[in-house]
Amino acid sequence: MKKMTIAAAMTALFAAQAAHAQSSLTIYGIADVGLVGESGGSAGNVTRITSGPASSSRIGFKGSEDLGSGASAFFILENGYSIDTGTLASANVLFNRQSLVGLRSSAGTLTLGRQTTPYHNALVSVADPFGTGYAGTIKNAFPDWGTNARSSNTIMYAMPESNGVSGDIAYSPGEQAGDATAGRQIGASLGYSAGPLNLRLAYNGRNGDTVAAAGTPAVTRGTGSNKLFAANYEVGIVRMYFAVGVDKGYNSAPLGNTSNPYGGAAPTASTDGREVLIGIAARISQGTLMASVMRKDDRTAYNQDASTWGVGYVHPLSKRTALYVAYGSIRNRNGAGYTVANNSEAGTGDRAYNLGLRHTF
Repeated sequence: MKKMTIAAAMTALFAAQAAHAQSSLTIYGIADVGLVGESGGSAGNVTRITSGPASSSRIGFKGSEDLGSGASAFFILENGYSIDTGTLASANVLFNRQSLVGLRSSAGTLTLGRQTTPYHNALVSVADPFGTGYAGTIKNAFPDWGTNARSSNTIMYAMPESNGVSGDIAYSPGEQAGDATAGRQIGASLGYSAGPLNLRLAYNGRNGDTVAAAGTPAVTRGTGSNKLFAANYEVGIVRMYFAVGVDKGYNSAPLGNTSNPYGGAAPTASTDGREVLIGIAARISQGTLMASVMRKDDRTAYNQDASTWGVGYVHPLSKRTALYVAYGSIRNRNGAGYTVANNSEAGTGDRAYNLGLRHTF
């Protein structure tokens, strides 16, 4: 009887310890596929089934462990895939979207690994009524490609929100031997939220230098930077959006489609530009109507400006499933090469539509 009592006590003790250090694992994702039609490019009209016009299709794994005293450890592994073909979104890269581990406490959150940049997060959550998706995406004019959107080998700290104020800072070393500056990337944002108002300032800067290797000379390009101010404000059923961006330096505003989609003289990516967006998102019946207009002002000698507009509607069939339709149009000037993109593709022309179905799990 005594042995049974001791065994029961030991069992209770281990159960209490396990409850204190609880762990969790969640599998989540998005399955998004749509009919995309594009026109205006030199290759002619194209119609195709595309994965992720609204939100890139993905599968992710996230878990956390309670460390006690309000602290926890967590990880995120997120892979993008093409639901139309079943292939990886990035060749030979398993977790192309996110792969990070971090610590969270009352002092803030520290993460290490491949992550979205503070600049990209500001575009998604504050600046764009389309959330960087659909044919009306902010990516049609604002630079949100490559390392502007995600950075590898990154350390990021996010402060705890206090009285509506939030902020984060990210650093990615260039990892080039002999030069601590070459290739490094720095990002930061500062936000404020109060009731219907959201404000965000964001910065992204990446050094384009390379160090000398065997048979290769060093290259000095300096740092390309992106500065962003974004705001949205809700009045009744309408949320109004405003954003302005300033880009300066090498590779600060890479073109989404770099294959000269309109033929003739190849367009030149701007190294000195401005962008502005005005948009709305309105609750219409059960769904959401989205619209925006944007202007790209290239201040280089090429003066390759563009203006763009987009409109879309999302109709929920359930809490996790929705139908959507969207249309976008761009007017390029002086040989500019901007194309109507969506969340997963850069696009091939100056006009495009999306008809799709998205399911989250």
